[in-house]
Formats: sequence, C-alpha cells, structure tokens
Amino acid sequence: MKTSDQYHKWVEWSEEDHVYIGMCPDLITGIHGDNPLQVYSQLCEVIEDVVSQFESEERSLPAPRVRPMQEAV
Repeated sequence: MKTSDQYHKWVEWSEEDHVYIGMCPDLITGIHGDNPLQVYSQLCEVIEDVVSQFESEERSLPAPRVRPMQEAV
C-alpha cells in the first residue's frame, strides 16, 4: 500500500458552486473541476505530491483521521 492510500479522498458535486470538488481534509482543502474523474485523478496526484514533499523535508505526515462512514450491520 502506498502512503497516500491511507488518506480518505472523495469527489462530490457542489450545488452552490456548480462544480465537482475533490477533498482530502487530512492533507489539503480541496480542488475542483467539471469532470469528476479528472478531479479525482488530479486529487490523487496532488496527494502524492504532498506526501513526497513531506518525505523530502523529513517531516511527519499528519495521522489520517477522516474515515468514510460505514453502515451498521
């Protein structure tokens, strides 16, 4: 598993802004665009860049805290 895989990422439609917003709150505030697949792809690239930057500076990454909601069984 890549380090970036431990961080929850998602894309959702913003009715207010009329764009798709990609989020990963543990590392960045978000990105936006018109195509959800492109937004997710760009989000993953940005997260990889953030992780690489932290590693190159020998800084500790923040602990992943945001998790997807799971249905009760």
